[in-house]
Amino acid sequence: MSCWGFFKHAVRAVLPALAGLLLAATSAHAADEYLDPDKAFRLSARALDATHIELRFDIAPGYYLYHERLNAQVAPVELKLAELRVPKGKIKYDETFEKDVEYFRDAVTLVAVLKEAPTGPFKLSVGNQGCADKGLCYSPQTRAFQIEPGHGPGGTPRFTLLSEAQAADWSQTTLVAANLSSTLSAAMSSATLQVGAAASPEDAGEVSKALRSGNTALVIGLFMLLGLGLAFTPCVLPMMPILSSIIVGRGGPVSKERGFSLAVAYSLGMALVYTAFGVASALAGEGLGAALQNVWVLGGFALVLAIFSLSMFGVYELQMPASLQNRLTQASQGFKGGQHVGVFAMGGISSLIVGPCVAAPLAGALVYISQTRDVVLGGTALFSMAVGMSVPLLLLGLSAGALLPRAGGWMTHVKHGFGVMLLAVAVWMVAPVLPMPVVMLLTAGLLVVAAFCLGAFKALPKPAQPLRKVAKGLGLLLGVFAVAQVVGAASGGRDLARPLAHLGSAPQHAAVPGLKFQAIASLAELDEVVRTSTRPVMLDFYADWCVACKEFEKFTFTDAAVRQKMAGLTLLRVDVTANNENDKALLRKYTLFGPPAMLFFAPAGGELPGSRVIGFQDARTFGAHLDRVQP
Repeated sequence: MSCWGFFKHAVRAVLPALAGLLLAATSAHAADEYLDPDKAFRLSARALDATHIELRFDIAPGYYLYHERLNAQVAPVELKLAELRVPKGKIKYDETFEKDVEYFRDAVTLVAVLKEAPTGPFKLSVGNQGCADKGLCYSPQTRAFQIEPGHGPGGTPRFTLLSEAQAADWSQTTLVAANLSSTLSAAMSSATLQVGAAASPEDAGEVSKALRSGNTALVIGLFMLLGLGLAFTPCVLPMMPILSSIIVGRGGPVSKERGFSLAVAYSLGMALVYTAFGVASALAGEGLGAALQNVWVLGGFALVLAIFSLSMFGVYELQMPASLQNRLTQASQGFKGGQHVGVFAMGGISSLIVGPCVAAPLAGALVYISQTRDVVLGGTALFSMAVGMSVPLLLLGLSAGALLPRAGGWMTHVKHGFGVMLLAVAVWMVAPVLPMPVVMLLTAGLLVVAAFCLGAFKALPKPAQPLRKVAKGLGLLLGVFAVAQVVGAASGGRDLARPLAHLGSAPQHAAVPGLKFQAIASLAELDEVVRTSTRPVMLDFYADWCVACKEFEKFTFTDAAVRQKMAGLTLLRVDVTANNENDKALLRKYTLFGPPAMLFFAPAGGELPGSRVIGFQDARTFGAHLDRVQP
């Protein structure tokens, strides 16, 4: 054999092994190239004076911190944190979550302000969450300092950074948070809902901050303004014609005094229910905000709104059942006004209906009450919010119907508009818990109703007014979009804004079976599933707050070729959204900082060397990776 022949055979024999080693090294590097969170976000602290503590995050290049995830707590509970001063960050639009997010790069300095100077040692906990530009999102982190006034050099406070176990030991106790936005997000996501379009988690943080101030006048004023603002949201505004028909539509002329007294009765019904929420929360020792986001409760609210919307389309006339009205009348014989009890009851029912739309401010108050057991201040806040929400109705009652527009043909269109708004709110409420195809079909139905109300399916009179022509044109556009929603849902589309986009990018997508991930909650469960699997296993680490995870769902897993390759795998998923002890144990087991991360295991065997995927990959890159890890 010539030297050249020997060299060729040697290359053929050695090259595959070298390639395998290179692949393993590359994958190992990919897993190791992300910094430990303590190094990516270095935290230091120093005392500015007896009540002001400076907290500085030095952020490594290529990493960033979320503004809304910064929070602080102090212990013991006797020590109060007045506020956490956080500077303004940079704003960018996040296409995955479809909202503006505020973030920090390089460094950010916070100031924790204590209400009074501590007389002894205390603990300060700082929470944060950040991501790497390359696609990794870290789990929420909490670090804590033991601070001993007067024990440092020159009589300055001594700061001792506690271990993760020490920090977790006391941070789970009942503390007053300096910023409750993270707590509220966790409470809402635990119910698998994020019903914050009308009032965001940031609003809830401001609500809890006002409550913590303890200033009763400030609390009353803020919550009345908050309630007044909520009265004009798409959730509450459509209730106005319904409620006005109950109050002023009692037959015969209504005096201003009677109209106002009925409006007051209705408002007190709302206020009583909200105040009861606060008292129950204090007595139970835990917030009820998440309970208001229960799937079945939301479904009931949506159904009631849909039924109410029918009255706006003239299907029936909204009034209390005669039998119930008679009973309430008999029960209230001894009270002046007779029917005020019935209106009072309707106020209480209405407060339950609009509850999900005011979830963030309501949750902010309830979380505070559950932590401090301050029934008086929390109840006052909720009562004030209900009063603010009732202001337009009180004015309506005081006018004895004078503020209501005079009857006319145009009023029918206004009622139809309110009906469409009620249906839209009903769809919006249940959308987070329904499969996307169902949401698209419901949206299509909503668009058809709106198109019909705009006259899309009616011939224009001659001559037609310009406004009618515009309305008909808009209705036709809505009708076309409704058809697109139906076609998109039937063909595998999953995007409300672009229901047909998948047809152009992946025409064979509809023929590919859907991906089904088996949820894994513990190490024991994972070991059992891997041991008994007859196919290669892919383990996906996922979280609701993980941007790159959403990108995988939206851009990679929707690719037909990728889905076809994944069909031959046993798909497992660990949802670390809650970041509980089981989640942390699974992350530690595989030395992961957070999602997204995908691990591959041989059938009934161990993890495949060099097969990990850390951070986001597009469909082409991930598809090529699947080709390498599958036999």
